[in-house]
Amino acid sequence: MLLSTVVDYFNGYMIDKHKDNKKIAKRFVIFSICFNLGLLGFFKYFDFIVLNLNQLGFEWLKPLGLALPIGISFYTFQTMSYPIDVYRGQADVQKSIISFGAYVTMFPQLIAGPIVRYKDIAKQLVHRDETMDKFYNGVQRFVTGLAKKVLLANNIGLLWETIHTLPTSQMSILTAWLGAIAFGFQIYFDFSGYSDMAIGLGKMFGFEFLENFNYPYISKSITEFWRRWHISLSTWFRDYVYIPLGGNRCSKLMNYRNILIVWFLTGLWHGASWNFILWGLYFGILLMIEKSFLLKKLEKSNALVAHSYTLFLILISWVIFAFDDFGNLLHYLRMMFGFEGLSFINSYFMFFIRNNIFLLIILCIASTPFIKNYYHRYIENKKWEVLVPVLVVVGLVLCTAFIVDASYNPFLYFRF
Repeated sequence: MLLSTVVDYFNGYMIDKHKDNKKIAKRFVIFSICFNLGLLGFFKYFDFIVLNLNQLGFEWLKPLGLALPIGISFYTFQTMSYPIDVYRGQADVQKSIISFGAYVTMFPQLIAGPIVRYKDIAKQLVHRDETMDKFYNGVQRFVTGLAKKVLLANNIGLLWETIHTLPTSQMSILTAWLGAIAFGFQIYFDFSGYSDMAIGLGKMFGFEFLENFNYPYISKSITEFWRRWHISLSTWFRDYVYIPLGGNRCSKLMNYRNILIVWFLTGLWHGASWNFILWGLYFGILLMIEKSFLLKKLEKSNALVAHSYTLFLILISWVIFAFDDFGNLLHYLRMMFGFEGLSFINSYFMFFIRNNIFLLIILCIASTPFIKNYYHRYIENKKWEVLVPVLVVVGLVLCTAFIVDASYNPFLYFRF
């Protein structure tokens, strides 16, 4: 991380120094991209490439078994965006290596996002307002994110952990679908919870980070879903890969090529595993289909039909995301679609539903803007607002109790 910081600080300085000579400045941009992607590729993908080459007969190559530096996927994209933005004239060069280092090593979002681009907080590094109101709002947001992670994601994650390890003899079609739904809730409340915590911690120090999740499960198309899910990641790939490749300002065939490249890289970014690549290409193909004709039909169709279509395809995507073993992935998909001779419903499904019905209802409501809208309409700036600090304290105490007591507290980001 320190090496990346120093190298890209130097690249930004040299690009600014040679801003009147684009040919020289471009060399430093290329050097930054090659250096950062080389570093990321070595630590994250070297063993993956070697193991695949071993299967093709190159057995003399040996994996290194290197530990993956924590947060490398995030800070690599952040440092790489800086010289590119300086080259494009979208950000001023940062003269202070301390300020640039503060940007790279900003701990609230360092290991779990959102991906904060330099141009979005360049001015805040120099001047920002640190007020009690902002600190209070930051605490509120942090505890909200913590509750999403600890009270919601972890508890529904336990259901997924139980279901996907059940022997086939105890499974039913509905149980398999319930497991996929549980994982979908877990991954959303885990990821958006961490983003909320990062945004809240940033506010405590006077920083304003951009939103990263905007109720993606209310989407009526896959295109809309990716405008609402992990916004910082999809925006990064759009601005630094998709548009430079030509975006949609080219022939239809080239546009489809650009979409596939972006989504191949998006999947690969998530981890050194073929299921992540398949997951990325799955979304790339769906977005191509929507772009070609389906999106217009969805916009004209019944909202319930469009929403059901979107959720169905998202649930399939989470099964692909969850299993890095293709055998297990295909087996689980076969169970979901009734190709393993399973009953439609069984006693295990009823048991899981009875034990988790209230949690599932809470998760469904929390996946929509209902609570946020209710808060703004009936609580904010009214007499009930006095209850908010009480709820924050209660939430923090509950989360602390769960963290201390629970044995199941996964950090999903360690996978990638």
